[in-house]
Amino acid sequence: MADEVDQEAMMAAWEAELAAEADAASGAPSGGGGGDSGGDLAAEWEAMVGGGGMGERFNMPAGAERILNQDEIDSLLGFDLSEDDYNERSGIRAIINSAMVSYERLPMLEIVFDRLVRLMTTSLRNFTSDNVEVSLDNISSIRFGDYLNSIPLPAILAVFRAEELDNYGLLTVDSNLIYSIVDVLLGGRRGTAALRIEGRPYTTIERVLVQRMVEVILADAKAAFEPLTPVSFNLDRLETNPRFAAIARPANAAILVKLRIDMEDRGGRVELLLPYATLEPIRKMLLQQFMGEKFGRDNIWESHLATELWTTQMEVRAVLDEQQVPLSKVLNLQVGETLMLHANAESPIQLKCGAIPLTTGRMGRKGHNIAVRVDSPLASAARRRLTQGLKK
Repeated sequence: MADEVDQEAMMAAWEAELAAEADAASGAPSGGGGGDSGGDLAAEWEAMVGGGGMGERFNMPAGAERILNQDEIDSLLGFDLSEDDYNERSGIRAIINSAMVSYERLPMLEIVFDRLVRLMTTSLRNFTSDNVEVSLDNISSIRFGDYLNSIPLPAILAVFRAEELDNYGLLTVDSNLIYSIVDVLLGGRRGTAALRIEGRPYTTIERVLVQRMVEVILADAKAAFEPLTPVSFNLDRLETNPRFAAIARPANAAILVKLRIDMEDRGGRVELLLPYATLEPIRKMLLQQFMGEKFGRDNIWESHLATELWTTQMEVRAVLDEQQVPLSKVLNLQVGETLMLHANAESPIQLKCGAIPLTTGRMGRKGHNIAVRVDSPLASAARRRLTQGLKK
């Protein structure tokens, strides 16, 4: 009986403690001082976690807190879309892009690629027997390693060699264009999307068809560079792994040209990458600026120059002999003194225009005039020097 009374007293004590804790959690006043302290502590925690901001946590006035708007965040990060000039970006993006390449413009290279677009439009139309439109997206500078990491796979990378420049270049064909070319060349119907199978390597037929298209593009690139300088682009190999298409060091700069090829409802991209080391031998030519697309050649000026050359009169001297004598002997020459020449009637005579030697001949007589018979053709060096002098 005593045990039951003790258990009931213990349960009552527990219920009283639980009630006191519930009152403290709800902030209700209780008879002891511990309840007040518990309510204050609960109120403080609620203010810090629930409704309090950064200013309230650190005892700062509410008016001091300021939230950045979207424009200020974009300006801070350097992602302002209103900026057109890529080089004037600032903020965190400028730090990220500090490894980007910014090289001088090559005006002639832009004209060459514009010519390449027109040539490719004609040649690919003949190659596919379809309506092909080629457009130039942009020309940019990039590091070679960054470009290899940005190539969307699967793709076919064609490594070609510029023979006269003694270096290599890279031509990348994306998967959309690969399947479109295969579909067009094998007689696929129009209006249907090209079937794209993921997770398998390109077949031999697909590689051969893409190789033929790459050879057509390289032939057009040779024709585009022809007015500037003769360059032969020969296909070296085809790769599907960018690791095996390393033609330069990752930190080396290169020119990247992105071309878009559209065949009505099909098409894709072609990217032409030329390292700056490849273009270095013709860098001076690429820096030149010419109006239009004549690459500095003017047919009107050429015909005018040829006409003027045929009607130009110049003085030609027949030199029998030349001697070097001291100035003192020349100053002491007297009237009637004879100068002996080291020449006779059969000695060759040199014909000169000013100080430029032209040719040689023999002295003779025709009627009452002294004549010179030319024995050798006009020297090529003399012809070139005379032309340069007339141009000036």
